[in-house]
Amino acid sequence: MQNLMDRLRFHWGLGAVAALLPLSLIVIVVFLFISAWPAIKFNGLGFLIHNSWNLGNMYADPITVHGTEVLPRANYGVLFLIVGTLLTALIALVLAVPMGVYAAIFLAEGLGGWTRAVGSFLVELLAAVPSVVYGLWGYLVLIPFLGKEVFPWLEHTFGSFIPVFRGPVGSGYGLLTASIVLGFMVVPLITASLRDAIVATPAALREAGASLGASRMEVVRRIIMPGQKQLLIGVSILALGRALGETMAVLMVSGNALNSLPGNIYDPVSTMASFIASQLDSAMQDPTGMAVNALAEIALLLMVISILVNAAARGLLWLSGNRT
Repeated sequence: MQNLMDRLRFHWGLGAVAALLPLSLIVIVVFLFISAWPAIKFNGLGFLIHNSWNLGNMYADPITVHGTEVLPRANYGVLFLIVGTLLTALIALVLAVPMGVYAAIFLAEGLGGWTRAVGSFLVELLAAVPSVVYGLWGYLVLIPFLGKEVFPWLEHTFGSFIPVFRGPVGSGYGLLTASIVLGFMVVPLITASLRDAIVATPAALREAGASLGASRMEVVRRIIMPGQKQLLIGVSILALGRALGETMAVLMVSGNALNSLPGNIYDPVSTMASFIASQLDSAMQDPTGMAVNALAEIALLLMVISILVNAAARGLLWLSGNRT
C-alpha cells in the first residue's frame, strides 16, 4: 500500500510539474487576448493589412467609435511590422544556415584535440552573448562599414539587374543590417547543435565510407550530413523563432521605420518585438488605453506566428521522418 501511494505521489507530482509549461503558454495567450480584445474589436482585419500606426491627438478629448473610447484620428495598422519581422528573420536564416553548417563541419572534422575544444567553447560563448552587445557592435562597427563600403558596392554591382539591390543605400541602418546581426546571433545555435551531432556519428559509418574509397569530405557530405537532415530542420526553426522574437539588437540597427514597407534591402524596417519596446512609453500616455491594447494585439500576433512556426517545424520533421 505504501509503495502504491509513493508511485501515485510521484506520478501526480511529475504530471503537475510537466503541466506547468503548457499551462504557462495558455496563461500568456489568454492574458494577451484579454488585453488585446478592445483593440481587436476596434481595428478589425484592417489591423493586418494597413500601414497606419497613429496614436491619435494626445491633446484632444477622447471620442467614442463603435462603442469604444479612443483618441481622435487614432488608427492602428501593422502590415509594415509583419513584413519587417518576416523579412529580417528569413534573410537572417538564409545567411546563418550555410555559415552554421560549414562552421560545424570545420569544428567537427577540421579540428581535433584541444583546438576543437577551444573552438567549440568559443562558439558556445557566442551563444551566451547578450543581444544588446550584438546591437551595440552593429551600431558602432557594422552600420558605418556597411553604409560606406558594402552597400554602395552592392548597389553598383547588382543594382542594375536585381531590383532589391537598387539604391538609395541609406546610412547603414535597415533591413540587411538587422538581418546580418540576427544571423550572427543564431549561427552559434546552429553550429553547436550540428557539431555535436557530427561528432557523435558512429565510427562504423565513417569506416564504411572510407572502405569504399570515399575521401574524408565525401564521407561528411554523402554519409554524415544526410543523416542530420531532421536535426538541421529542427535547429533552423529554433533559430528562426529566436530571430522572430529578437528585440534590442534589431531596435538598435533596423532604423525603426514607421508606416512604410521596405523598397530594397537597405531601407529601414521595424519588427513587431522591437516596435513594442520602442512604442510602449508613448502608448502609456494614451488616456484611453487603446494604444497599449494595440501593442498587446501585436504581441498576440507575434505569439501566433511563433506557434505557427513551431507547428510547421513539427510538420516538416514528421514528413522528413516518414520519407526516410
